[in-house]
Amino acid sequence: MASNKLTVSDLDFDSIKTNLKMFLQSQSEFQDYNFEGSGFAVLLDVLAYNTHYLGFNANMLANEMYLDSADIRKNVVSLAKMLGHTPTSSKSPVATLNILINGGSGPSVTMNKGTVFSSSIDGNSYQFVANEDHTITPSNGIYEFQNIPVYEGTLSTFKYTVNSSDPDQRFFIPSNRTDTTTLKVQVQNSSSDTTTATYSLASGFIGLSETSNVYFLQEVEDGKYEIYFGDGIVGKSLSDGNIVSMEYIVTNKTESNGAGNFTLDGSIGNFSDVSITTASIAQGGSEPETKESIRFNAPLQYARQDRAVTTSDYETLVRQVYPNAQSVSAWGGEDDETPRYGVVKIAIKPTSGSTLTETTKANIVAKLKQYNVASVRPIIVDPEITSIIITSTVKYDKKKTTKTADTLKTEITTSISDYDTNQLSQFDGVFRHSKLTGLIDDVDKSILSNITNIQIRKSFTPKLSESTRYDIYFRNGINNPHIGHNAAAGGVIASTGFKAPNDANVYFLDDDGSGNIRRYYFVGSVRTYVNNNQGTVNYDTGQIIINSLTVASVENIRSVSSTVIEITVKPASSDIVPVRDQILEIDTANSKITVEEDTFVGGSSDAGVGYTTTSNY
Repeated sequence: MASNKLTVSDLDFDSIKTNLKMFLQSQSEFQDYNFEGSGFAVLLDVLAYNTHYLGFNANMLANEMYLDSADIRKNVVSLAKMLGHTPTSSKSPVATLNILINGGSGPSVTMNKGTVFSSSIDGNSYQFVANEDHTITPSNGIYEFQNIPVYEGTLSTFKYTVNSSDPDQRFFIPSNRTDTTTLKVQVQNSSSDTTTATYSLASGFIGLSETSNVYFLQEVEDGKYEIYFGDGIVGKSLSDGNIVSMEYIVTNKTESNGAGNFTLDGSIGNFSDVSITTASIAQGGSEPETKESIRFNAPLQYARQDRAVTTSDYETLVRQVYPNAQSVSAWGGEDDETPRYGVVKIAIKPTSGSTLTETTKANIVAKLKQYNVASVRPIIVDPEITSIIITSTVKYDKKKTTKTADTLKTEITTSISDYDTNQLSQFDGVFRHSKLTGLIDDVDKSILSNITNIQIRKSFTPKLSESTRYDIYFRNGINNPHIGHNAAAGGVIASTGFKAPNDANVYFLDDDGSGNIRRYYFVGSVRTYVNNNQGTVNYDTGQIIINSLTVASVENIRSVSSTVIEITVKPASSDIVPVRDQILEIDTANSKITVEEDTFVGGSSDAGVGYTTTSNY
């Protein structure tokens, strides 16, 4: 009879083997056995390995049962499907072209679906195709196609013949680089009956009947997609002999983002002499949705239930209809500094490029329309960039490193850039001063301390030769310890230069510490003010209003030609929080990092002198 029991809570190999050995040693039959010096050692190894494998597999199995912990993509996709979420596929870059037919004739000209255009990026050639037929009639004898979307990739077709006797028949899309938004599905009655019906992607189950011509889409193995059809109750079912035709674009995803120069391959309506202008460069190409994105979006999509009511609903929908979105922020128009009711504003930062074209914005709004509730209208706006300028003095102990000050400066700059990339550059990326200073200290063991200060900067583009009001929103408090703070030296607000009409002076803006924006120019090094009420500043909210400013031209900024005026302020807090459409980014190019040897390091003769001097002082 066993005098003790096995411990089953330890699952690593060594613990399992030890527990088995102790269990056997407690039996009277095996008390005198040498378990390490006999064949029992091999048997114990086998038992321990087997138990360890079973425990590991059980742990992995449990993890793969839940969306939050699953790691294998097919399991993540399957769990997301239960929440009604289908991962987005690869997306083709889309460019918008205006095409003028030189020497056109006839009552109309048609550009057929599949018409091919070429462009190149970094020496690599890419093919773009029209995904619809487009027909124009001449206007004053001019034949011009306007705002034609062309998709990067190859137009492909794949067909299946329905056979219900084959239990394994599935309708796969063969390529894992398919842009499923370009997928068009048609069902032909049979090889002898060419009657064809077009099927659309079902976006939900509401309103579907046994006659609805819809198909459903799901991701399957190897990142490919499969379509399937209704059962005759929810959606129309297929019959034997039906021919399912799938037409789609196979894309190179992100590779051709930014393509801007296009040429025609072949002809349009038998005309090959054309002039092409690019209305919007190629953008929107993206990789398939990642596992992390699926885990994030699936619960949100389940919560919104195919409608857009909250701002979170719109953020989820935008990521669904525009997968190239790196970050999305949505808010009600009533929350703006100037309230606007009946609209929801959406700011999108694309993965490639900095802003969206007007065509892309219009396409996103059109796709969101079916989800809008009542009369709420979405408006796409560009992100507002707030730059953070860093001034840091770093002290290091020369005796603890072989690196030079320049090398340390380079490594510190890289660390700051990594922080900007990984923690900021999105709408919810908060700048934490202590995090950054900690990263600087951690760059090298020789770094003893850093004194790091920040300023924040925004810019605006003036309307030349027009008296205009400008509103600049920092949305973070501006440092102003007391009324009239630093008024004689220009307050805490500074601008770059500009000129007024018929005036040779270069003007700048500052504040008087009492909430007024002033305009001045320099006479030598002395500020000469011409308007002490050029605008106002709210130090608590960071709102600056510049009234009736007429700008004739903008001065160079940092010796580079510019079209903007920059406003730089010292923030009230060292932590900067982005609000709504605001994105923070660290301007590493114009930040100042100074690395100095510390001459007051304890333990050295120099340090002793330094320490004594400090104590006496």
